[in-house]
This record gives sequence, structure tokens and C-alpha cells, in this order.
Amino acid sequence: MFLRRILTGGGSLAALRAARAVKDTTGIVGLDVVPNAREVLIGLYTRTLKEIESVPKDEGYRKAVESFTNHRLQICQEEDDWKRIEDRIGCGQVEELIEEAEDELKLISKMIEWDPWGVPDDYECEVIEDDTPIPKHVPQHRPVALPEEFFKTLDAVKSDPALQSGDAPPQVKA
Repeated sequence: MFLRRILTGGGSLAALRAARAVKDTTGIVGLDVVPNAREVLIGLYTRTLKEIESVPKDEGYRKAVESFTNHRLQICQEEDDWKRIEDRIGCGQVEELIEEAEDELKLISKMIEWDPWGVPDDYECEVIEDDTPIPKHVPQHRPVALPEEFFKTLDAVKSDPALQSGDAPPQVKA
């Protein structure tokens, strides 16, 4: 009866929205539907932004996490419909976004524990050389040889006195 009323135009706009908002399945084995996904995402993104503050401000990891998390949080706050959130973010279903946000929170705590940005400037890394021959079944990717013309141009540029005196490099003529 409910569906008949909507299909015949007898239902209200609120009933139509309620019918549209129901998601039966994610279509992904083991990934259940989250009925309040928008609220869950807002909570996870807010928590992510709070926890990433423990990472130094100038680190690329923090900048990247803050950037995409702020973007996604803004979309979740602007949209009420899970389908619109999925379409605007463009990175899968809201349930997948929830898993990603939970994984990011775990990674943030690990990154804080590992402290990869805390390496002193004078730290020296030990280099271990291993001359063990590479097995024949392992492909060896070797760069192709540069053309002879490249080396001639390089030698000409190196021997140009104008470049050695600090002047501007010569312009390529078309």
C-alpha cells in the first residue's frame, strides 16, 4: 500500500525521500549497510582532524590527511542523502568511506608511535651492499641507452664559457 501510494502520486514528498533513502545492501560481501552512515562519517572525520593535530604542522602526511578529511567532512555536512555523499566524494560507498576513515585513524596512531618525522638531521643510515647475483627468472629492468646526440649536447653545454661565468643559459631556437 505504501509503495502504491508513492507510485500513484498519492504519497507525500517526505514519504518519497524515506523510500529513496533505504539501502538494502552494499553489494560487497562482508560489508553491511550502515543506516546512519552520514552521522558516523561526520564523527570519524571530526575525530581524524582532532587526532592529526599531534603530527607536526609542516609534515606532508598531516597536510594530506587534513586536506582530504576537511573536503569529505564538508560534503557530509552539506548533504543529507547518502547517495549524494557517495557521488560527490567519488571514492566508493559510504560504508567503504567509513572503513577508510577507521583505517586512517589507526594509521594516525601508528604514525605518532613510529615518529618518522623525528629523525635528526645528522642521522646516518647504514647502507648494506649485497652482491648476490640476481636469479635468472627475476627480470632486470635496465634503462635504455641515451642517444649519442645527448652526450654531445651535454659536453657543449658544459664547455660553454657563458654558462661557467654565471650568465643565463642559452635559449633553444625552434
